[in-house]
Amino acid sequence: MMLGTLDWVSAGERNDLLAAPVARAVADMADEVAVAPIDPALADTAAFCERYGVALEESANCVIVAAKRGGETRYAAVMVLATMRADVNGVIRRHLDARKTSFAPQQDAVAMSGMEFGGITPLGLPEDWPVLVDSEVARQPYVVIGSGIRGSKLALAGEALTRLKTAEVLPLAQ
Repeated sequence: MMLGTLDWVSAGERNDLLAAPVARAVADMADEVAVAPIDPALADTAAFCERYGVALEESANCVIVAAKRGGETRYAAVMVLATMRADVNGVIRRHLDARKTSFAPQQDAVAMSGMEFGGITPLGLPEDWPVLVDSEVARQPYVVIGSGIRGSKLALAGEALTRLKTAEVLPLAQ
């Protein structure tokens, strides 16, 4: 696999580059997921893409949203290409049947996911969280996403994200 200037290897070979919940999740799909080490200071998408020669269209961001209705808060992961913005207050709010949706507070997202902020990925999230995958992400032959830590990135087919247990494919971006 060639994405940018990174040295990709099978994720199963480098558990040291994965957050613990991500390592458990990729165990069943290690042949489909590649990992590459990066400078943790360059984990944010724009800096990462510029430094490592990965196109923004080949990168997807995972945002954790908090959906509230009637005193209950539910969480979901949303996957959109780095070139797009998630329609949190429209499509996502309606799909989650919430009165209000917002980005989850950083400390909550980190604590509940077991992952580092800036590295959160849909692989290994709590099993009751829906993973909403934008249809453009699902179409990508390969997409670069977080690994659960800031010191590496994962690459896999966008279609592989649609096979996650709680995945749903929707047009989510603006």
